[in-house]
Amino acid sequence: MVKPLFIATRRFDPSDGEKWQKYIEWSKISGLSEVVSLDGMLCPHLVKEFLDEDWRHIVCEDFRLDYFYDLDYLVRRIDGIPRRNLLGLYRNLENHIDEAPAPGAFEFVGYDLIEEQTQISALSNCGGFPDVFRNDELNQFALIGSFNRAHEIRATLAERHPEEPHVQCELYAIWRLNETN
Repeated sequence: MVKPLFIATRRFDPSDGEKWQKYIEWSKISGLSEVVSLDGMLCPHLVKEFLDEDWRHIVCEDFRLDYFYDLDYLVRRIDGIPRRNLLGLYRNLENHIDEAPAPGAFEFVGYDLIEEQTQISALSNCGGFPDVFRNDELNQFALIGSFNRAHEIRATLAERHPEEPHVQCELYAIWRLNETN
């Protein structure tokens, strides 16, 4: 079984006002209720400075320093931070996994394609690739809902746009913990 990872990100939705409106106009992605992404520009990662204790709980490889193995530790680490998304992830799956990454009120929200060095989403923050996917294929969170389609998009992006650094990406299944903050 693939080991789940966890990350906390800032929410990005219509309550962000002008920033949200500018994003919608630029991206030309309609029907969004929120962007739920690992993209660090759109949804900044909440753990910015590392404590000594963090190093025992984080992934220390491939530019994934803000990804945690220990959900309980991450929850304590971000305690009191408002407007957050606590995400459970599976990276580079061979098939869709129906089981949430941890107990609790996790809901599957879709797949993201992330270029890990820059933490940029090829789906929601590259200006689109109309020869590979249509913006209307993205769900209300700017993600792809189908594993097979996300896998196909990942392969086709790398094939058709080898010169574009943001398409050399990893596939992440994203589950969001439903919280009341």
